[in-house]
Amino acid sequence: MSKEILITLSAGVPLLIIFALMAWGWRNKLKRQGSLASLPLAPAELGEPLISVPGQYVVTTTAGDWLDRVAVHSLGIRTPGVVHVHDGGVVIERKGAQDIFIAQHALTQVDTQAGMAGKFVERDGLVVISWNLDDTEVDTGFRTTEAGAKRPLIEALQALLPNDSELDSNGKNN
Repeated sequence: MSKEILITLSAGVPLLIIFALMAWGWRNKLKRQGSLASLPLAPAELGEPLISVPGQYVVTTTAGDWLDRVAVHSLGIRTPGVVHVHDGGVVIERKGAQDIFIAQHALTQVDTQAGMAGKFVERDGLVVISWNLDDTEVDTGFRTTEAGAKRPLIEALQALLPNDSELDSNGKNN
């Protein structure tokens, strides 16, 4: 065997093994999370949104664990998106994936963070919506395209929360 083939094999084989292990881990995560409830569909009577903000859907993780990505229902895949806030809840429109509908009664908290599962930005750069997907509490991260759109989005989301969940000027719970 030539020296070039040995070099190529010594670099290529470990890379193939690494990618195979990553795929195997993702498949096992999908199996473990297979019992997670399906995403609810948005009701037709939601009407016009109060506010729509374009940006990037970052990820959904289990509540409080910003590294535990939810893999099922394509919730662990970053996509361009738009958040539509309605009186009855929130619709996160995701390009290439099923939209996420969060009913008003399922919302538990609105916060900001610097990062979640593979996406890290400036302090308080992500809007994080905590909500209940059936009996599982999850956190969904969204990054607005324009920094000036973050405050109006947080305020609109805050208006949907129960009155005892007041947020300060940074979007943090008091």
